[in-house]
Amino acid sequence: MDRRSFVRSVLGAGAIIGGVPQFAAAPLPPMTVYKSASCGCCHNWVEHARSSGFTVKTIDTEALPSVKRDLGVPTSLQSCHTVVIGNYLVEGHVPAADVKRMLTEKPAIRGIAVPGMPIGAPGMEQGPVSGYQRYEVLAFTSQGRTSVFATH
Repeated sequence: MDRRSFVRSVLGAGAIIGGVPQFAAAPLPPMTVYKSASCGCCHNWVEHARSSGFTVKTIDTEALPSVKRDLGVPTSLQSCHTVVIGNYLVEGHVPAADVKRMLTEKPAIRGIAVPGMPIGAPGMEQGPVSGYQRYEVLAFTSQGRTSVFATH
């Protein structure tokens, strides 16, 4: 094979390889967010989730303690909003990247949570205090056991 034929065959092979369709990432499941209608940081978190590719349905309710209890969110992990996504719960200001990681890895947990409302967490970027607080995303089981899922 001469040089010109070799180059054509390599370029042709590259075109074939380059033309192989890539598998798209699985679509994200829709999420339902239970929140208070008057909570601005919950609204900000919903916008964070949407801008990260999630389809979000919001349910405004003043019965959040009952929702959290019925879904099984441990009292010590509760925050201002609760999310149901697939078979998982997401409590509070969890970064969307951590939600995606949980959905990809499919750990044997009930959900992940950011207790409280740490400054700098998604939805809490602007507040009465400027700055950033380190915080942990905690994984929790149906039995209430917790472990650190991520640190920010």
